[in-house]
Amino acid sequence: MGTRIPSAKVPSRLIRNRASLTHKARYALAHPGRVPAHLRRAARDAWLRAKYRDDHIAYYRAVMASDTARSPEAAVGGRASYERWLAVGRMQFDYLVGHGLRPQDRMLEIGCGNLRAGRLFIGHLEPGHYHGIDISPHILLEAQRTVVRHGLQHKLPHLALVEDLTFDFLPEGHFTVVHAHSVFSHSPLDVIDQCLENVARILAPGGFFDFTFDRTEGREHDVLREDFYYRTETLTDLAASHGLTARFMEDWERLPHGQSKIRVTLPAPDRTAPERSPA
Repeated sequence: MGTRIPSAKVPSRLIRNRASLTHKARYALAHPGRVPAHLRRAARDAWLRAKYRDDHIAYYRAVMASDTARSPEAAVGGRASYERWLAVGRMQFDYLVGHGLRPQDRMLEIGCGNLRAGRLFIGHLEPGHYHGIDISPHILLEAQRTVVRHGLQHKLPHLALVEDLTFDFLPEGHFTVVHAHSVFSHSPLDVIDQCLENVARILAPGGFFDFTFDRTEGREHDVLREDFYYRTETLTDLAASHGLTARFMEDWERLPHGQSKIRVTLPAPDRTAPERSPA
């Protein structure tokens, strides 16, 4: 059974249905200056949905190409502010270091983007211990530029383009830390399911997988197929269906970030089970 968050005194933002016409009308009245940008996103969404239909990875890759062309910082953060880009990257880094991220850890960052936090992880980890993957070739080119701009070439970061979350090219039991920030917030449930189905294979014993998501305590919904809102128990139950233990990270909630965080781990080995005889 997944972790359930108490429903009493739930902030209104967590029960709001952002896909409803009522919410859109109220938002437009409260923020008239943002209406043109939303209409441009809606027009792009209609075009890309027609072009890619049921292929969400291809759909969102096109979204990233469009956003990166406008602003690499906005493409991974939603706001064209370099200061905000720096602050959110630092927040991710400080949180994991506070949870014991060591230089000798081997880290996989899913949806590494242009290394908003990755540049700090690379600097902290031993050479060759950072792997970043993304579905967008455009944002990975920006990631390479970030490596150069921050003089991190000697840290030998691995950056790879992927078309799914099967991790089939990565070694078994290798990564002590897997990290995905603002990935599941843009992913339908089948993409999240694929990730959780396969992440256990690449996790090292004692390792963990942290991911953020847009949380709702009301009706689950999506906005323009770009932003997805899930109940906590939906994701913790999904992790449990793949034999994983999921924990809602309460301490993350105290940080200035709109998304919530879940940590997934492998269950402890059964020490009472008899050892298998050598073949």
